Amino acid sequence: MMLNKALEYTTAYLLLGGNLGNREDNLSRAISLIAVQIGEIEAVSSIYETAAWGKEDQPSFLNQAVSVKTHFTALEVLRKALDIEQSLGRVRKEKWGERLIDIDLILFGDEVIDMENLLHVPHPHMQVRKFVMAPLAEIAPNVIHPILGQTVLNIYENISDVLEIKKL
Repeated sequence: MMLNKALEYTTAYLLLGGNLGNREDNLSRAISLIAVQIGEIEAVSSIYETAAWGKEDQPSFLNQAVSVKTHFTALEVLRKALDIEQSLGRVRKEKWGERLIDIDLILFGDEVIDMENLLHVPHPHMQVRKFVMAPLAEIAPNVIHPILGQTVLNIYENISDVLEIKKL
């Protein structure tokens, strides 16, 4: 007789963004594909609009955070997210450039992962980017950053980023 081992799940936090095409529809389509290909959606933030960050001469971005319960590893989640981006028409031209959709893995449970030039979790710049922290604080205020040892809400409330952000 064979016993089924219970699948172990991890909560992954993803940040979605885009500034080309029908931005809201692109976010919605990405969330639908995440639910099918990565795991059960636990929470979805409001949509936030911000000016472009890093490369400012482009249209404003819409961003949204998603919490997903997954049995995949962090690297598998990243690969699936990249596949979803590509299926929605993402073409990588330049760092911080315009895009139809971007899906970043921000947190993966309480794991700290440093795979050079491939995957860094927690996202190494999350704590200095308001467009990441605002939607994340909405859906995961009490989650602890595994390196900084602070809650997401505390990090957001003390962020030095002055980029204007508007909740839609």
